[in-house]
Amino acid sequence: MKKDSEHSKVVKKSELNKNNLQTSRRKFITRTALAAGAVTIIPRHVLGKGFTAPSDKINLGFIGLGKQCRGLAKNFIKNDAEIIACSDVWTTKNKWFVEHVAKSHLEIKKATRKNTVTSYLNYNELLDDSKIDAVVIASPDHWHAMHVMDSLKANKDVYCEKPLSHNIKEGRNMVKAVERSGRVLQVGSMQRSWDSFRKACELVKNGYLGEIKRVEVNVGDPAKAYDLMEEAMPSEVNWNNWCGPAPLLKYNHRLAPSSNDVKFWPDWRLFEETGGGILSDWGAHMFDIVQWALGMDHTGPVKLVPPTDPTAVRGLTLYYDNGIEVEHKDFGRGWGVRFFGTEGQMDISRGYFETTPVSLLDTDYASLNVKLIRSENHYSNWLDAIKNGGTPICDVETGHRSASICHLSNIAYKLNRSLNWNPEKEKFSKDAEANKLRSRKERKFSMV
Repeated sequence: MKKDSEHSKVVKKSELNKNNLQTSRRKFITRTALAAGAVTIIPRHVLGKGFTAPSDKINLGFIGLGKQCRGLAKNFIKNDAEIIACSDVWTTKNKWFVEHVAKSHLEIKKATRKNTVTSYLNYNELLDDSKIDAVVIASPDHWHAMHVMDSLKANKDVYCEKPLSHNIKEGRNMVKAVERSGRVLQVGSMQRSWDSFRKACELVKNGYLGEIKRVEVNVGDPAKAYDLMEEAMPSEVNWNNWCGPAPLLKYNHRLAPSSNDVKFWPDWRLFEETGGGILSDWGAHMFDIVQWALGMDHTGPVKLVPPTDPTAVRGLTLYYDNGIEVEHKDFGRGWGVRFFGTEGQMDISRGYFETTPVSLLDTDYASLNVKLIRSENHYSNWLDAIKNGGTPICDVETGHRSASICHLSNIAYKLNRSLNWNPEKEKFSKDAEANKLRSRKERKFSMV
């Protein structure tokens, strides 16, 4: 197992490529400005407080325009990114997003004019735009891999919503693609940029709870097969393109509503064809914190034991090679994580951060021996990595490993038997059926 301090000293070949890409981009901008006879040296204070030079702005395209984009767009506008394009297979969501960005830009930047966002029904046309530096991917899980891979091929940096992948093999393929491209990929597991979660993980890593013996993670149910009744197909969507590499499913508005102005989160998350259940949807957040705290960002469990009841949706236990047990269990406090150590206990979630003894909360975090990477803003963390080089706080390998925990858990619940996992080879031991579930057979289709 690699220590965090050792990992931070490793300079990967991909990072060198990435630095060269950023240096080349800055040189190109400078040469272009000189050729045009532009004034290239202007003190920022002359341009006004908060001014961001055009060469420092990142032009973004958004792929997948569901409810999650409401907050994503605002956060990137707040961090001086310029949203110039968007794409969705729904005409209604393209129209909504263009209006949402224009309104948000006026409110947040106090601008006197609306910015212009070009919309596309086919995301490949967006990727063809050389003015776009990077893309934000917030499509349903079954589309993530294809959107990420095509964006990297188009030389775009990528912010991809969690979970990174729909299955284990496509996650590993994304890791390899990022390394080849030298681009910057950030996974949207933004709890790593929250102060409380970082402090909780630092308490564990510095031994304040003693030796960790057991962890409980409460997130939702595993994935299930699609079972919604067929409804009339809306005219505003190309359903073939929405299903994409997934099976061609019967339409139901709960799976994919035509509007973002609904009071529910779309149910594509629940089904194995398009998501990974709420186990995956929220597990990509909470299992991610377990991985971070235990120093397992580049590995995973070695054994999974499901509950004896084949209908159970809680009770799966994951075992790491150091003996730590992690159970998928409802401990009665909503989605969160509970750590049990020889000298204390800790509960951490978005709504609480509690320790036993209580005095642990008064720890002088500045004086800790082991300190984790600090990111105060998940969105600017990615943008800064694009501009300056470096690795974002939730890079592709980290996101892949956390998503893999969710995929492994779904496989164990589905097969309802103990599984031995090799996290280095990313294979199950002597289990052909389980190994087959590491990937999926993609439907052949053409974007129209």
